[in-house]
Amino acid sequence: MTKPRRPAQAGRTVRQRFTALYGVLFLLSAVGLLAITNLVSLGSRISAHGGGPPSGAQLTLETAQEHIALLQSRLSETEALQSRQLLIGSVIALAVMAVVSLVLGRLVAGRVLRPLRTITASTRRISADNLHERLAVQGPADEVKDLADTIDGLLERLEGSFAAQRRFVADASHELRTPLATMRASLDVAVAKPEPVPAQTIALADRLRVELDQVDRLLEGFLTLARTQHGALSDRATVSLGRMVSAALDDRAADIADKDLTVHDGEVDDRAWTRGSRTLLSRMVDNVIDNAIVHNRRGGWIRVAATADGETARLVVETGGELLDQEQVALLIRPFQRLGTDRTGSDNGSGLGLSIVSAVATAHGGVLDLRARPEGGLRVTVSLPLAAALTGAPA
Repeated sequence: MTKPRRPAQAGRTVRQRFTALYGVLFLLSAVGLLAITNLVSLGSRISAHGGGPPSGAQLTLETAQEHIALLQSRLSETEALQSRQLLIGSVIALAVMAVVSLVLGRLVAGRVLRPLRTITASTRRISADNLHERLAVQGPADEVKDLADTIDGLLERLEGSFAAQRRFVADASHELRTPLATMRASLDVAVAKPEPVPAQTIALADRLRVELDQVDRLLEGFLTLARTQHGALSDRATVSLGRMVSAALDDRAADIADKDLTVHDGEVDDRAWTRGSRTLLSRMVDNVIDNAIVHNRRGGWIRVAATADGETARLVVETGGELLDQEQVALLIRPFQRLGTDRTGSDNGSGLGLSIVSAVATAHGGVLDLRARPEGGLRVTVSLPLAAALTGAPA
């Protein structure tokens, strides 16, 4: 349950901290400015002293008048010199304190804004796959702490919403299996009666079985998608992408022959191993191959490759066909997105295949990339962490 936010305590707010810091900096700048100005003008005042009346001489009226004129002249020169010195000192002090103020202001602003940078960096790292993480900012109960607690509360609510949505999908898919099984059993019983069954009833039963199988595949896709998004990676093992591809192609040899497809063997690197759930990774490879077979034209071709590059293992599946729009292709990772029957000549499929591939790849630290080939057709690339990079040992 989300804890209620506590208001910032009086006397400890960021506003008051900024006020205090800026006041201290302004005071120090003023003191420094006055000190530099006085030091510069002090020298000119010292040098201006001296030049008293002539000693040992008998002052006469004429001599006194000359001495007074000389003193007045020296006083004027001294005042002009002091004015110039004061102006130069003020300019120098202003320039020095401007530089010092900028440096101090940058240091103080960086220190005060450090918690905000921490909050920003932590928030960027949090996504739908790690909503359990929290900012947990430590410090005084000020506006920054209040902001961090608010974001933590939002993340907690989002995590609950995501978990509830995934549980609903998984529970609904599981519960719907029972009525589907009952419907399928009822069809079998109706068709298996000893008395003659009308041909229309048999045709209707076959049609319903096909639809029930489609719904069953859809529910299985929902369950797999929910399981993957929950991050429940059981039966972890180090698997070979090349072997999984070979097994998937062998299991679908009949479907490939039925559509008269040509399979071109691409590069298969023996180092293309990754680590994760064997069941989910196998489902991922099966979905990519199924997508290449089902959404392909009769007499088309498929090229499959499994490579290793640096710390990444890649599965690449290419198909020929018509020119596709890249913007529409990029949307295929969303559930129930299709390019239509014009490309495939078939409306089979639940629309979850590539969504499951993307979810499985993400759950294993990888990524799915879909590209429309310039020559026509589609290029599907699944990039996963190389097993050697994960384990630190050669695969």
